[in-house]
This record gives sequence, C-alpha cells and structure tokens, in this order.
Amino acid sequence: MSVPIPPGVFDLLPHVPEAPWKEVHLWQYVEKVARQIAQDYGFFEIRTPVFERAELFRRSVGDETDIVAKEMYLFQDRGGRELALRPEGTASVIRALVQAQRFHPLLVQRYFYIAPMFRYERQQAGRFRQHHQFGVEVFGISDPEQDAEIISMLVQFYHRLGLSDIKVALNSLGDLVCRTQFRDTFVQFLSRHVSDLSEDSRRRFEKNPLRIFDSKDPRDQEILKNAPIIIDFLRDEDRIHFERVQEALLDLNISFEISPRLVRGLDYYQRTVFEIISGKLGAQNSIGGGGRFDGLLKQLGGPDLPSLGFGAGIERIIQVLVKEGQSRFIQQQLVNLVIIPLDAYAKKRAFLLAESLRSYSVRVIVDFTNRKVKQSIASAVEAQAEWILVLGERELETDKGMLKYLPDGSSSEVSLSQIDLFAHMVQSRSAQE
Repeated sequence: MSVPIPPGVFDLLPHVPEAPWKEVHLWQYVEKVARQIAQDYGFFEIRTPVFERAELFRRSVGDETDIVAKEMYLFQDRGGRELALRPEGTASVIRALVQAQRFHPLLVQRYFYIAPMFRYERQQAGRFRQHHQFGVEVFGISDPEQDAEIISMLVQFYHRLGLSDIKVALNSLGDLVCRTQFRDTFVQFLSRHVSDLSEDSRRRFEKNPLRIFDSKDPRDQEILKNAPIIIDFLRDEDRIHFERVQEALLDLNISFEISPRLVRGLDYYQRTVFEIISGKLGAQNSIGGGGRFDGLLKQLGGPDLPSLGFGAGIERIIQVLVKEGQSRFIQQQLVNLVIIPLDAYAKKRAFLLAESLRSYSVRVIVDFTNRKVKQSIASAVEAQAEWILVLGERELETDKGMLKYLPDGSSSEVSLSQIDLFAHMVQSRSAQE
C-alpha cells in the first residue's frame, strides 16, 4: 500500500487534466515571468532556508496574529532549538541581510524571492499548508512614488501573465501614533458588540482587535460596516504620503479603490497597504498584496531604514490563469525529436547523434526500448514530440535520414553527419510553429 500525501499539500506533474492548475509547465511559466519582471525593475534574487528560529516570526509577524498563534509549523530539533517552517518571506529576508551586514544608509537595496511558505490552516479553495510566493522587498526609500512603483510592478506582473479581471485595493494604516489612537476608538466601538462577534473575533478583541478587520464571518462584516475607519485618524504627514501614492498611481494610469478596512494580516505594516483582487475567485479573492513596513528592520536588529514589499500567491495566480482561459495559450516545453533505432548498431549511432544535437539545444529522446516501430511512434506522439527519425541500416549506410514532422505528417531528408544543419532544420520549423 502506498503512503498518501499529507493533507494541505499537492504534487505538480506534467499533465493533470482533472486539475490543470497542478500542471508543472504553468508554474514554470509564472516563475519565468516573475524573474523577468524582477530583473526589469532592478531586483536581485535572494534565497533563504525554509525553516528559521521561531522567535524571528514572533518578533516580526506578531505573537497575536493568526499566523503565529494558530498557523506556524513549530518543532524542536535535536539540539533543543525551537524552529518554525517559514510562514512568510519578509522576516527571513531581513534576517539574512542583517546577518550578512548588507545594509548601508546610503544604498537602496532590492531583492526578490520565489519560495514555498508553510501555514497550518484549514484547507479551503486557494489555501494550502504549503503555498508558494513571488515576493519583493525594497529597503532605503521612503518616497510615496516608491510605493506606487511597487504596486505598478505587481499589476504589470499580472498583466504580463495575461490576467485581466483584477483590481487594486488601497489603504493607509498611518504610523504607530495614529494607529494607537484609532485602536482606542475602535475598541470602544466594538465593546458594544462583543457578544455578537464570531468566536475568533472575540479572541482577537482581547489580544489584537485590529485583526478583526481580517474576518470573513458575515456577523463580523455586518458589525464592521458601522465601525470607525483608520483613514480618519491619519496625521497630516501620513495623509500627504497617502495622497501622493494615489497621485502617482493615477499618473501611471492604474485605477484603484480605497478600501478603508484593509489592514493585511501582519502586525508590521505601516502607512501604505494594498491588495490585488481577482474577480475570478470567490471569498478568497486576493492574489497578492503588501505595503510599507518601516521600523521592522530596526526591530530585527538592523538599521532604521524605510522598507516595503509585496507577496503574490502562485497557486491563486495559476488558478486564475485557468479560470480566465489563459492557460491554454501556455504550452508545455515539447520534445523536439525522438530517434527510433532499429538495431544494436543503430542504437549506438543514435546515442552519439542525440548527444551531438543536444549541444545545439535540441531536445532529444532516444527510444531504447526495442519496441515495434508503430509502438515507438505512438509513444512519441504521446510525448508530444515534434519530429521522429527512424534509424536503420539504410540510413546508416547513406548517412541520410528522413525526418517526419508529426503535426502534419510531412517529411524532410537530413544529413546525419552535418549536425549544425540537422539542428537548424529541427529548430527553425519548431520556431515557426
């Protein structure tokens, strides 16, 4: 009996007709576009371990957030250290850069990552216990135009992927002073409705009331309709910053909606916060978001530099690609050529020929199975190969072979020894298609 996969995780395979979002070529495509746009905006890749000391996330994300209080994968290693699987990327990036002493007050630093995150949470549409993010972090710029550029980068990322039904939700949380004033007013408002709140929100009311804005419970949402909003508590400096972010987005022709109850799920955010929402998903409709986290760098042992970034969930992006019908335009990387040798000597020649062609970046498979030719051809068709070459005694004697192009059945003669011309013929036809 096979050992089943744990709940909340999944495999990626080449062909999954019952769940096409699990097809690995879609993931490769999204990762390729993510890397390209990161490079276009001047970001450098960073990779951090999948587990860290648990204290890192308690200090950064917040003890009373759901992520830390309910969702972190915690364990002790054999040295007695309390460790956690990484639930989000920002804290790990900061820890790595502080430890490497990479920060300088006069340098602007830009990093991106594509990595798995881990949260033990109830399985539901678009949420998994191992999920994957494309994220970016910028350190050293406080200007609101940088906020707008980061939002624009995320929007352009989705547009390059072909997503259309998206919108930007925008809010400002101000600084610690105005958030404290707002919190006091918000608690006074909620104190009249505590008995009507959901169980989770009653717990949050005692420990971290602003997290109630994250609730999707209909009872909580009804109460929040009449709640005070943090924008009304912004100080002049924060209000001007927020207005300039909006102006910069309009200059970039990026439309947005002010979402006064948007707070995000992490304690470290300040000032600008944003989410990108897809119209193709249900209640869990956020496919990315982020904001400013000025102060977090200092809190984790680094210099006091302004900081901001975003995280985009790859699972949800691919599900939207499928729902919008864009995934059908994303082709798997095809096998260029399958060589079918008919005897032992032909097999040896096919082996060497394939190695030579691969040096020209031709994707080649040699069928070593000794099956009948019809079976080998059927296997090549199943592998979605573009060309086949049957290699036998006649082909070896004349140094010529007949390439068959499977999509239309046409044939072309090729010299087996002129590898450069052979490779060019295969690749030029493939490029035309």
